[in-house]
Amino acid sequence: MKDGFFRIGILLTALVLLFCATAASADDKQSLLLILTSGDTQTQGMALVLSNEAQRQEAEVRVLLCSEAGKLALKEHEAPTLKPRDVSPKQMLENLMRGGAKVEVCALFLPNLGKAQEDLLEGVGAAKPPEITKLLLDKKVRLLNF
Repeated sequence: MKDGFFRIGILLTALVLLFCATAASADDKQSLLLILTSGDTQTQGMALVLSNEAQRQEAEVRVLLCSEAGKLALKEHEAPTLKPRDVSPKQMLENLMRGGAKVEVCALFLPNLGKAQEDLLEGVGAAKPPEITKLLLDKKVRLLNF
């Protein structure tokens, strides 16, 4: 009987340790906020290459597109491809989205371009300044600004 209680105690201890390790590793997941404003294709490409790599390394990635970079989120936008892989920044952005990245245009982008939500790629939204500010103030979030 004592032997059975001892085994149950060991099993419960192991489960508690496993739960704690899993919870700690989930909290340790790195977050990245990319703020992309540049209209330069190579600059956009490098920012998105780094963001895709961060996502590949299991970081949670969020993208805020402003100014000229916001055009990447427009359905109608055609972006030139970059060597060596012959992919465009828009294709890299779409790849990030397929991987789970949240992509938004800045709150000023659509109204100042005379565009609407329907003009954006599926899954892209308009950022809410309080949410972005909260991320900027969060010491756990890395900021990439291009």
